[in-house]
Amino acid sequence: MNRETGSLLFNMSKVGTFRLGGTLIGTNAFRLMEGELGLTLPRDGAENTGDIDIAQFERLSLVLEDEVQPSLAETFTALKFDPVEALDTNSVWRWRQAKSGTLVEFLTPSFEENEGIKALPALGVKARALHHLNYLIADPIPAAALYREGVLVQIPRPERFAIHKLIVTELRRDGATSDKSYKDRQQAKWLIENMAEDRPMDVWEAYQDARSRGPKWRDRIARSLDRIPSLQQVLEDCGG
Repeated sequence: MNRETGSLLFNMSKVGTFRLGGTLIGTNAFRLMEGELGLTLPRDGAENTGDIDIAQFERLSLVLEDEVQPSLAETFTALKFDPVEALDTNSVWRWRQAKSGTLVEFLTPSFEENEGIKALPALGVKARALHHLNYLIADPIPAAALYREGVLVQIPRPERFAIHKLIVTELRRDGATSDKSYKDRQQAKWLIENMAEDRPMDVWEAYQDARSRGPKWRDRIARSLDRIPSLQQVLEDCGG
């Protein structure tokens, strides 16, 4: 893990971000799955990115009756991060560090037809609401980021991460054939193929859970699998 990412996670952890339900997602979370799986993840297409994405359930944030101390806004200011202005100045959900280019984004699941901006009181920030995110961050697991004496964070379960990638790759604004979509599918493929060896039922249950959530979910997964024909059989074999 690079120093900029490690330092940021260390400072976010120190004020209580992960203790209060914040979950690290995206490629940085993917890299931290090595310890959970006991495997060395591929370097091609899986390098740490300049984006650090933190997700939390809005409802959890509301009922915790606790909050980070000091605020994340103060933490980011101390680390020389500036808010990325939104159309509504009261709805800032991203911060960027000019020196490194590191971008921090806060996200939360959307349970409504429209995706918008929600408040996360426990973290003291606003977050962009996204569909399908509830599936990804349900039942997260602990992981240790290798920085200083180690930073304890939360990440998604690897099987859910993999299936979620199959869904969101079809929703990318830059298209399902973009470089980012290709990376999504490669991460999903690597996780599913390797977990099929040691944890096939975890993969199968996550796959069936996603498919049970409706025709749109099944359609998006199916379209991704059409781009990786060999993966369909691997998934079916996981179910016995």
